[in-house]
Amino acid sequence: MPNRDWTFLLDTPAFPADAYAPLADQLAAILGTRNDVLLIQAEAVLALEAVATSLARPDLTALNIVTSPYGSWFGGWLSRGGAQVSNLQAAPAKPITIEAVEAALDAEPDIQILAVVHAESASGILNPLEEIVALAKKRGIVTVVDAVASVGGHALEVDRLGIDIAVIGPQKSLAGPAGLSAISISKAAWAFLDHDNPPRDSMLSLIDQKKQWLEKGRGALPGTPAPLEFYALRAALQRVEQEGIANIVARHKRAASATRSALQALGATLWVEKDQASALVTTAILPEKIALNDFAARSWSAGSDLTSGVGPGAERLVRFNHTGRRASREPVTANIDAYISLLKHFNVAHDAIPAHSALTKTFEGPN
Repeated sequence: MPNRDWTFLLDTPAFPADAYAPLADQLAAILGTRNDVLLIQAEAVLALEAVATSLARPDLTALNIVTSPYGSWFGGWLSRGGAQVSNLQAAPAKPITIEAVEAALDAEPDIQILAVVHAESASGILNPLEEIVALAKKRGIVTVVDAVASVGGHALEVDRLGIDIAVIGPQKSLAGPAGLSAISISKAAWAFLDHDNPPRDSMLSLIDQKKQWLEKGRGALPGTPAPLEFYALRAALQRVEQEGIANIVARHKRAASATRSALQALGATLWVEKDQASALVTTAILPEKIALNDFAARSWSAGSDLTSGVGPGAERLVRFNHTGRRASREPVTANIDAYISLLKHFNVAHDAIPAHSALTKTFEGPN
């Protein structure tokens, strides 16, 4: 990186106190909800921990669906607070099946909370969110959805689906800052959060947020907000509004489709079927001829973003990142060209011409 003078980032004016509520309203519109939206002054992992910590108590029963390390962490945070947690583990790096969820709920009819990650960037999979939430609603179960990766990359209609708690971060598909996150909370979820012993005077306390911000008219946020992060969030949301959230979702869908088509033309083995695949990253199995260490040590061409999968079962996956501003033709092409270079270097049989034809057909074809 060039040696630049970053002092222009210093002495930032305070973010206007009356501008926080409009940010929350913009996020609510993106989520399709009239529920309360809290602005969390930290990255989304803290928001997820705050949800689990604020919910957890000894008389709480939860079904926690685990399809990545993030799901494991959430179950651990619930257990730490004394909740009775049943962790439903999917096959390594694979999405959960609705049949497995239904069987788990049948086996434990007293479940009060169900937690699930929508899309997993770690392995490029998509869980059947709509079916899972419908199943939970039918049984009167409060749902917690980690939509940090999926918001903007997939349609997420909180009120239509009946999601009680949705945690989002703007740094992925929305292409915003990483130092902030948000949580939408329904009335049913607030009833669970406002129990006898919630955390108080803590960054992990959602009740503090409710009393110190929502109930005081959504003016100045408590604590010392980071103005740079909020100015960046406002700019990102303005850009989202200009493009339109439906167009952003469609752009991610096209980038994923182009990547999958090109990889199939190269003879790659895709990790999951299309209806189980995230629109943020596409994953393929690393050819046997290429050692994992050789792949990890590889320097990629400018503009490309290829990484290994994360978590158990994902070790030999190649992740093609097309998230946020990367969900467009040039970055997707750079990813495929980098992969072609990898195949060529290790003498893996391939034909680049059909791959590029597939890219062209997808990006130049009808929406």
